[in-house]
Amino acid sequence: MVDVDAVVVADGSPADQAWHLLRDQADVGWVIAGKLLARKRPRSLPVYDRVVRCALGSPPSFWLDLHAALGEDGAALYRWLLELRQAAGLPETVSALRVCDVVWMSHRALGHACR
Repeated sequence: MVDVDAVVVADGSPADQAWHLLRDQADVGWVIAGKLLARKRPRSLPVYDRVVRCALGSPPSFWLDLHAALGEDGAALYRWLLELRQAAGLPETVSALRVCDVVWMSHRALGHACR
């Protein structure tokens, strides 16, 4: 998300509006809406599902909070994610956000049960 301005993920942004429109559709809900948008914009929008919420909590604005965290301390978290991508041998086409998305794998591996 350091790749994009905060305005892209701000409340009322086109991404936020799309999330609300999708979320409010029958049989879609917030998890599917978020995953659809993350798939459509892999460099702009992170996955936020039940497991990520279980691991990280429910901040007022997950997208903005993550955007801020990726830019803190001279973008230390963002750089660390890029280092992980390189260490894993992933291509540069895999965004830092997609590397960040593996939070759910480690959270589940630790035995956390999420609902």
